[in-house]
Amino acid sequence: MGDGSERRESHLPRLRLDELLDELQNRVDAVRATQDRVHSLLEAVLSVGRELDLEQVLRRIVEAAVALVDAEYGALAVVDGDSLSQFLTVGVDEEQAKAIGPLPTGHGLLGELIRHPRALRLPELADHPSSCGFPPHHPPMHTFLGVPIRVRDEVFGNLYLTEKHGGGTFDGEDETVLQTLAVAAGVAIENARLYEASRRRQDWLEANSDIVARLLSGENEMDVLQAIVEHARRILGADLGVLALPAPGGKELQVMIAVGMDADAHRGLVLPYEGSFMGAALTAGRPITTSQIQKDERASAGPPRWSGLGPVAAVPMITDAGPRGVLLLGRPERAASFGEDETAPLLAFAGQAALAMALAEQRRTTEQLAVLEDRDRIARDLHDLAIQRLFATGMTLQSALRFVEHPQATERLMRAVDDLDETIKIIRSTIFGLRAREAERGHAGLRARIAASVEQAARTLGFTPALRMQGLIDNEVAPAVAQEAAAVLEEALSNAARHAQASAVEVSVTVESGALTLAVTDNGRGLPAETPRSGLRNLAERAERLGGTFTAGPAPKGGTRLVWEVPSGIRDSARTT
Repeated sequence: MGDGSERRESHLPRLRLDELLDELQNRVDAVRATQDRVHSLLEAVLSVGRELDLEQVLRRIVEAAVALVDAEYGALAVVDGDSLSQFLTVGVDEEQAKAIGPLPTGHGLLGELIRHPRALRLPELADHPSSCGFPPHHPPMHTFLGVPIRVRDEVFGNLYLTEKHGGGTFDGEDETVLQTLAVAAGVAIENARLYEASRRRQDWLEANSDIVARLLSGENEMDVLQAIVEHARRILGADLGVLALPAPGGKELQVMIAVGMDADAHRGLVLPYEGSFMGAALTAGRPITTSQIQKDERASAGPPRWSGLGPVAAVPMITDAGPRGVLLLGRPERAASFGEDETAPLLAFAGQAALAMALAEQRRTTEQLAVLEDRDRIARDLHDLAIQRLFATGMTLQSALRFVEHPQATERLMRAVDDLDETIKIIRSTIFGLRAREAERGHAGLRARIAASVEQAARTLGFTPALRMQGLIDNEVAPAVAQEAAAVLEEALSNAARHAQASAVEVSVTVESGALTLAVTDNGRGLPAETPRSGLRNLAERAERLGGTFTAGPAPKGGTRLVWEVPSGIRDSARTT
């Protein structure tokens, strides 16, 4: 009896000791697991904090979150008001993402954290009242854990985790770990945003300096505008940059510069204010943005050209005298939308573009005034010196005829007098042309109207066409013919600006042997077979009405050459000195 009782008493303490040891081992394992998890959390925090590029910071946050809570899928959504402007995923490859389709916009369960920014943990996400199912080709998901990311007091975005490995559910410890990571993520995001803002501020300063240097050096206006588009596109990470100027008439915009993704589909377009995204920005007088340009009603005008693009921003180019044009930037689908911190400096930079245009126009005006003053001086010298001397020489030769008896000598003297008289007429015509002003074009001579049309075309072409005039244009062209010729030249230059995509245009106007010949040659893409010919038909009809001809064909060195030739309708107007 005594021996058995002693054995039982010695056995019980050993059992209790084993239980205590097992419990101690379990606690040690739990402590080790907790230590490992804390260590992993610290590593994740350090990893996220090391990055300064915002895109890389966001990517590291979602990757660290997936690893910490042992989830199969993870996503980080950047919140923009009541919707999502950016959505980064882990666990879904690029092929799956394309099959699923467009990014979520913040409806359903994803929008629950937008409306109520607090932690949400679900064993079955389909059971939640806000759940609205998945799109086709989306992988199945059941367990769910989501927490908001705050930057100071602002909700920057949300972390979404689904499908815990091993078939388990997310527990309170997962939620705590993820909330801790979200706090560290907020700090890292703020640092990255401050760094990015500082870097962009430096980029804008350097870009502005480059533009000012180009302006002071007298560089071509279109080259400066091209540089402005390139700078804006590079600094804001845009795949497309477009610049449009108001077309003559003030109701349309003409795209002068397009760089980047599908630029050819935009270049040269003429769009109405109503129904175009750029027109909406110009009308509003402020920056406008969209996250899905293909679905935006403000971009309905014009041919389809937005394929592959998602976020778009357009800002007006404004000076004290009013809007001068519009600058548009676009990013691919699934890219981040343009924020106010991006459009504000872009608006200032667009103002730089408007200033570039105003300065270039002022420079052209100053140069033109200098040329006109020089022309006035030349005209005075020709009238006061050359014509008087030529007239005196002619009178001397005529008076000398009575002393000449040889018939051949008399004939030669008369021929010389006639040549002097013709030279005086040419000089007079040149003087009239030199003294022509930009005043009312309807009352100006044909020579002045031609020069005005060429200078006006420089605004839409982006460069000044070469101009060559020969003959007594103002003296020997009838008013009705001059009126038609001026209209033909305007239409020919307009066609070159809209369709040719040329970098050089030459205008030649010649009056000779009773005929007026007007030729416009460009080095553009030529005349495609499918090009509408309504404008060219109009030019041909104008020539036929005057008994002339019109031809359109390839230029000798590539491009297009238009030739409009009609009788000049010589006027009998005796001119005396």
